[in-house]
Order: sequence, then structure tokens, then C-alpha cells
Amino acid sequence: MTTFDSTKLPLKELLKDIVQGKIQLPDFQRGWVWDDEHVRSLLVSLGRSFPVGAVMLLETGGNVRFQVRPVENVPEQGLLAPEQLILDGQQRLTTLTQVLRLDGPVQTRNEKGRDVQRFYYIHIPTALEGSDRLDDAIIATDETRQQRSEFKRKLDLDLSSRELECQHLYFPCSAILDPMSWLKDLYQYNPAAVAQFFDFKDAVLDAYNEYQLPLIVLKKETSKEAVCLVFEKVNTGGVPLSVFELVTASYAADGYNLRDDWYGSAQRKTLSRYKRMKNAEALLETVQNTDFLQSITLLHTLQRRREDIAANKQGKSIAPVSAKRSAVLELPLDAYKQRADALEGGFIQAARFLRDECVRQTRDLPYRTQLAPLAAVMAELGPNRWREPRIYQKLASWYWCGVLGELYGGAVETRVANDVEDVLAWLDDDSQVPRTVQDANFQADRLKSLRSRQSAAYKGVNVLVQRAGAKDFYWKSTIRELDADEVALDIHHIFPRDWCIKQGIEAKVYDSIINKTAISYRANRKIGGAAPSHYLSALQQDKQVQLGDTEMDEVLQSHGIPSATLRNDDFDGFYAQRAERLMVLIQAAMKKEASEVAP
Repeated sequence: MTTFDSTKLPLKELLKDIVQGKIQLPDFQRGWVWDDEHVRSLLVSLGRSFPVGAVMLLETGGNVRFQVRPVENVPEQGLLAPEQLILDGQQRLTTLTQVLRLDGPVQTRNEKGRDVQRFYYIHIPTALEGSDRLDDAIIATDETRQQRSEFKRKLDLDLSSRELECQHLYFPCSAILDPMSWLKDLYQYNPAAVAQFFDFKDAVLDAYNEYQLPLIVLKKETSKEAVCLVFEKVNTGGVPLSVFELVTASYAADGYNLRDDWYGSAQRKTLSRYKRMKNAEALLETVQNTDFLQSITLLHTLQRRREDIAANKQGKSIAPVSAKRSAVLELPLDAYKQRADALEGGFIQAARFLRDECVRQTRDLPYRTQLAPLAAVMAELGPNRWREPRIYQKLASWYWCGVLGELYGGAVETRVANDVEDVLAWLDDDSQVPRTVQDANFQADRLKSLRSRQSAAYKGVNVLVQRAGAKDFYWKSTIRELDADEVALDIHHIFPRDWCIKQGIEAKVYDSIINKTAISYRANRKIGGAAPSHYLSALQQDKQVQLGDTEMDEVLQSHGIPSATLRNDDFDGFYAQRAERLMVLIQAAMKKEASEVAP
């Protein structure tokens, strides 16, 4: 069965339905953004009977319900209930409604992107010179119906009254679809031009009044997912539409303001859920509204799956746990209201767990996408159960397998859904090992290629070194303590870059995470570009440091740095030994045997 009809409708009928309210916009449609040149170009195309593309509408009255609003500048008073919603063609229909059906100035933008108000006219004598002259015949004035030059000091054209319009023979575009009133005034102010007007009507105005726009009308039975997918396909030139905006429009139809819940509203005295979360834990500043919706959807679909299993359903009749876009779009408002507070707590508990794992700042977070399933698991566990040693160890193993196995990059909806169900099952049954834990693999050679600070595994290894108690080379504090006190830190070369270049060592080697570690800005300034044997001696003898070899070696060992090879400026020996020590940290974090981590 087809889900749409294809037809044509006279332009004047379509615009009539818009100003009456029969055709409106779904609230997720963004505002009109066409500039003055686009407006004129569209008017020329219609006047020359050129195709301007199809319009796509959605029938109302089905299961897909959105908050609606009229087309820009259409008065809201006395509007009829919408029968159709505009999915594609908003800018064209908004342009034509403002120019051809509304009396006020058109809200548009000039070539510099500034908001301006314009009235549009057709110069009758120029238009009658031929269709190829229509582009020159259509002009725009300012909001006073005048054209000025020389920084508005010189008046070039004045159409500020009907009499002036008739005398100069500039026909207002707002009268195109109903020209008889203007003709009546023409008889009064410029009767000699009446015959010329009728030629103009036949040659130009009739083209607008007879123009038919192709229509594609989606039937009211169309699913919400299909509507949203269609909208995104046909609006490729605009800003991508988020799931949050679509769900917001859907909930608004039931009187719930999802945007206020997330962002807050001083006017409506609504507190921001997002602000509460990030104020509780700084790491949650990175959470997006779509992450929150995805987490609630995971819990909602998990509940449905459990209910189906309890009802002895079999096979495909059992609902899957899902984090897919389609599932989020179908999330019932009641489910959101029921779970939002618990999930807010789940995100806060997730951030606290990560803080204990030494992931404190957003810059250190390997994968934002892993927060959604972690928060869902935390919400399902309830407050502080994650602190139980047995549960904590499993959560940590799952988390680091996802990070170091680099399993949460790209499209992860299936993994997210599997992990929520798998991890919760594993917490109760040791034999139910999650697929992420089974799939995770980290080979030793991967350390050599970890050079990008944006890489999840790179961030993960750096965090593991800090978690192991890495101490600063200069300050008498651990890196974790300095970070908590907001002392400036960065990841720096252990064998300095300048020294490596002089020794002929390739950048792909010395830029590896094997030759990097987190230290303070003060320590880095002391290191400079000197050989390790020189900068270690300088650091130890600094009057503010005064460390013996044994004490300094302990600092180096806390970073997994082999002190002997470093002091001997033995880059190759250092490189091999530190790689081995980092692999030990990785193996311990993933809680997998060496053969599983580096086969």
C-alpha cells in the first residue's frame, strides 16, 4: 500500500490554505532564512512558468502528532485547525506567502546577511518587453516603499502611496493574486495606462495565477520514523535535525515542554535538568540531550523485553532492547516522565564511578557514547550499588574493554543496547560475560601507533598511568592531585622531541604514547629539549626539588618509566620496557589474560 499521493494544486489555493491555517508547519521546522536575492529569483521563476520543485505535505489526524505553528508572519488569530503540515518546501511557501498573500513587508536578509524588510514590485513597461526582462522588472524597496542611494541621502524611487505606484507603473507583488483592486485605483490615478495593464495581466499576472505546484502528500498513516527520515532526506541543505528536536515537537503536542525540562526556563520557572547534572559532576558537561533520551529508551525497551519474556513470548515477538533512532522517536512521554529523575541520578553515579577511575575532565573522557549505557546500568542498579566490590570490578572491566578495545567509535547503537542487557545480566551471573568484554582486544603494536590525543585508547592509557599513582617530576604531588587542584598539566614527551630529532628518531616513533606522559607545566619547562640524563640531573638538583636518585627513580617508576634506560639515554631500551609496563596496566584494567590482550 502506498504511503503518499502525488498531485498538483494551484499556487493561489495552496497559499490560501496557508493563511487560513489549513496548512501549517511542524514545530521542529526551523525559521525562514531566504535572502532578498533568493526571493526575487523565485518570483522570476514563477513568472516565467519555470518549475520550482515539489512541495511535500503530511496529513494530520494520524498517530504522528507534532506541535504546530503557522507559517512566518501569518496571524495566529482565527486560524483553522491544520489539515496538512509542510515537510519540504517551507522556504518557498513562506516566501510566496509573505510576498503574494500578506500586506506587510517581507522579512528577509540582504547580501550581507543583515535582517531587512522589503516590498516587491514589477515594473509593468519592463515586464512587457519580454519574459527575459522579468528579472530586471522585479524590484524591491525598503519598508517605506522607497529606494535610496548614497547612504540613503538620495531618493531614487518613491512608491509610498497607491497614486505613486500607478503613476510610475510599479505593480505590487502582494496584489498579483487579486489585481482588481489595484486596477480600480489605476483607473483613478493613471487611466491612460489601463490598456497597458491588461496586456501586463495577460503576459505576466496570468502566469502566477495559473501556476500549479507539484504536491507529494504523505498519508496520515505514515509512521513517525518515516516522517522524520523523509524530512531529513529532503532537507539536506539545512542544519541537521536532532532526535531531541523531533521528540520535543512530539511531546509538545501533549502539552509537555521537553526543551524546558532539559535547558530550563526562567519565564516558566523550570529548573534545567542538564544544569543540575553538570553542577553535580563537571564531567557531565559533555552529555547531550540525545544521550539522555537514548538512555531512557534503553531502560524503557529493556522493561518491555522483560515483560515479553515474563509473558512467555517467543522469538521475534519479544521486544529488543534498543538505542536506535526509531526507538528513541517512539519513546512514550509517560516513559520519559517515569524514568527521567532516576536516569539523572544514573548519570551522576556514572560520573562518580569514572572519577574513581581517574576520568575527571571532559578532555580525558575516551568515549562520550559509553556514558549512555553506563548511566542506564547505574539507574537500574540504584544509588551506590556500583560501589560494591564485586559489581565495581565488573563495571570497571567492561568500561576499559570498551575504551581500550576501541569499541565505542562510530555507529554504536547495537553495542549500546547489547551492553545494557549484557552487563546487568553479568552482575548477577558470572557466566554471562558481556559481548564487549569478549570482543575487546588490545595488541601491543597498537601502543606504537597511538599518537593522536583525540584517540580513545590514547586517552585511556594516559588515564591508566594517572590511576596507577603517577607523580609529578617537579611538584610533590600525584598527577591526580594536581589535576584536582587545577594545576596546569599536559601530556609531554619523555625523551624530548628536539633530542629525538637530533638522534634521527622518526616522529611516528617518538610521538607514540610510549614516549608520552602527563606532567606539570613546571616540570616540562625544566625538561626543555635536553637529553634525559641532563634534565633528570637538573631536576634533582633544583633548589626547590632536591631529590636523590632513589626518590627520583620512584617518581619515574610511578609512570611506568624504566629509570636505568632513561638515565642512560637509551631510547630503544626505554621504548621496549615502557611498552611492556603499559601493557601490564592495560591487561589489569581489562582484566583479561595477556594472551587475550596481545595475541
